Amino acid sequence: MILHTLKTHFGFDSLRLGQEEVINHALNGQSAAAIFPTGSGKSLCYQLPALHLPHLTLVISPLLALMKDQLEFLHSKGIAAASIDSTQDRQTTQQVMQQARNGQLKILMISVERLKNERFRQFISQVPISMLVVDEAHCISEWGHNFRPDYLKLPHYREQLNIPQVLLLTATATPQVIADMGSKFGIEQSNITVTGFYRPNLHLNVLPCREDEKFARLQQQIETAPQAPTIVYVTLQKTAEEIAERLTQQGIVATAYHAGLGHERREAIQQQFMLGQSTCIVATIAFGMGIDKSDIRQVIHYDMPKSIENYSQEIGRAGRDGQPSNCTILANTDNLNVLENFVYGDTPDKSAIAHVIDDITAANGQWEIMVSRLSNDTNIRQLPLKTLLVYLELNQIIEAQYTYFASYRFKLLKPINEIVAHFQGERQTFVNAIFACSIAAKTWYSIDFDALWMTYQADRQRVIAAVDYFHEQGWIDLESKLVTDVYKVLQKPQDKTPLVEHLYQLFAQKEQGEIHRIKEMIAFFESSQCLSHRLATYFADHNAPEHCQHCSVCAGHVAHLSGRTLTPLNPDQLQHWISPFQQASAEPLTSAALSRFLCGIATPLTTKLKASKMEGFGQLEHYPFATVRQQLKALLNEPQ
Repeated sequence: MILHTLKTHFGFDSLRLGQEEVINHALNGQSAAAIFPTGSGKSLCYQLPALHLPHLTLVISPLLALMKDQLEFLHSKGIAAASIDSTQDRQTTQQVMQQARNGQLKILMISVERLKNERFRQFISQVPISMLVVDEAHCISEWGHNFRPDYLKLPHYREQLNIPQVLLLTATATPQVIADMGSKFGIEQSNITVTGFYRPNLHLNVLPCREDEKFARLQQQIETAPQAPTIVYVTLQKTAEEIAERLTQQGIVATAYHAGLGHERREAIQQQFMLGQSTCIVATIAFGMGIDKSDIRQVIHYDMPKSIENYSQEIGRAGRDGQPSNCTILANTDNLNVLENFVYGDTPDKSAIAHVIDDITAANGQWEIMVSRLSNDTNIRQLPLKTLLVYLELNQIIEAQYTYFASYRFKLLKPINEIVAHFQGERQTFVNAIFACSIAAKTWYSIDFDALWMTYQADRQRVIAAVDYFHEQGWIDLESKLVTDVYKVLQKPQDKTPLVEHLYQLFAQKEQGEIHRIKEMIAFFESSQCLSHRLATYFADHNAPEHCQHCSVCAGHVAHLSGRTLTPLNPDQLQHWISPFQQASAEPLTSAALSRFLCGIATPLTTKLKASKMEGFGQLEHYPFATVRQQLKALLNEPQ
């Protein structure tokens, strides 16, 4: 049965290593996990069973680009699949929902954020679902390299929606992450399939060099095979631009790629590289997701990757055709603190967590927030703030209801009387009321929802549905902004101190985990053990050879990484730098907040106080955050 479907729908004669085992688990109604290297056919593990399972297979996918690629593939095979995503108009979404209701779809793909919407949960709870598939499932683990807080709620959603089985898919998971994923979804150890991580065709080279030597080494490395398709990875967008320009000046035609470029420009660069019209891309990690070019011969890390997981993902793009390919890192520890400071900037102070809980306690049954505004008010960056909101949900303090745009405005493309003329009776009265309660500026009208409720008892959702319809008909231009999240308040803690402490410890543990991951990465690059073997072991593959004979360690070159020498910190100088920042703040500042200021880590507070213009901002950007904070604790007499 499996082989027949494989041949008739997918055009393959046989399954790859591990696929049959995972597919059998899925068809036998068992929850399972597949940890396969990138490009080794994870997707088939849900696509094939989906055709045999009686109801819908619901797929959680973290990236729009990956979703679109997979849908194109499924449609080319004649498989009834669709997605609901943020790029669709209302009509398309309604159409897909109707197909799901009617049982016309085998596969529906959504982002995890879609499940935060109570109306969507209400809709999907009425659709029978055979299996939940979680792509990039390592995102559920705080110990993973790409933790996404909303993934933590997936086991709860699965229970709520009564989905009988789950399939987890990932390419990069350590034994700790695999165990964490399995326990969160209650998957038996015997149903977790890990295939080999070892790649015999990848030559792993760690090349220690000082910062001022790196460019010359990069040039040499590329010139060993100037026509070979090459990706050079850097940390910052400006570095991508600078290095691409310098390489081009040296006669190596290189193109910069990063998230700061427009969508069309990025698409064009990607397309040129795929077609072999350009051979060298200097990129941030924005490049590579969904890239399936089989003949990439070199991946060079100009800057340190964020973790071993990121490193393995990035080198995993080389040599997918099985031919020898070089993976080189130009390594020193000069800018290691840049990676660490990203981590330290994300841990909120206890007072900030308490501020959020006070805000919930003051709410009357329903808590409405704009994440950007709450981020500014509490001095918590937006991503950790979203994590905090999920932690509060998991602690049953709040429950997500829905999201709406706080303000709507429109521009007329047709006269009001012509629009009104399309309706009769009560509907015409309602449409007239919308225009009567819209405040006109020069060309734009703002909708006054309060006035509509007071004069007409018009429900907000009905008004939005109406103006959406006007927009779809081409009668108005519609703009919406200020996203507002609505939560139901489930309980108000009588004593918030234990809750604040518990939540703070979750962030502190995550912070320590991230810093430990960076230290593990340095230990890996400085290892005297075969790099291929050590990398495979890190990802639970214990079958890799102990001596691969194609890494720099096996070639007799053990790396010793050096960094810049730092002068001791002077307490008087520290006080001079932090004083203007302390004076500008209405609240007393902790050693952590002041350390972020001195290390040049932007936070909502530094932005609000224009702290980047102050002399002290970023003065210690080359110093480890932990060292700066220790000195400031002593200066402020904070407990160590």
